[in-house]
Amino acid sequence: MDLATNRKARFDYEILDSYEAGIQLSGHEVKSLRAHHGTILGAFVIIRGGEAFLVNAQIPPYQAANTPAGYDPTRARRLLLKRSELNELIGASVEKGLTLVPLSLYTKKSRIKLSFGLARRKKKYDKREVIKRRDIEREVRRSL
Repeated sequence: MDLATNRKARFDYEILDSYEAGIQLSGHEVKSLRAHHGTILGAFVIIRGGEAFLVNAQIPPYQAANTPAGYDPTRARRLLLKRSELNELIGASVEKGLTLVPLSLYTKKSRIKLSFGLARRKKKYDKREVIKRRDIEREVRRSL
């Protein structure tokens, strides 16, 4: 079940490869996400010190009155990946122009997982082609 999606990611980026990772959350963040609060729009994945982190994802407190003191809704959250996947990502992110973009947060059994992709930014003319293609398809569907 999807908890949060980044719909702009597939429009703004060309996804080359996708990965799945667990995410380290506190209890009230899990409750907040299961209540469909939170967004990954504008978030990104970075690799720092040999570990992957989800940065700039908004997860508001579940109950504002019971929030721990000093809680930051946009804090960096550690991603749980295998060492081989991390090494592969470190090598790929060093390449020119590749970034790690979160695609969706979802539940798998009782766990919360993050799907993210190794992506290259699309050029402006590529985006225009996508919009033209959508318009043409829409016109064809209308005429039928």
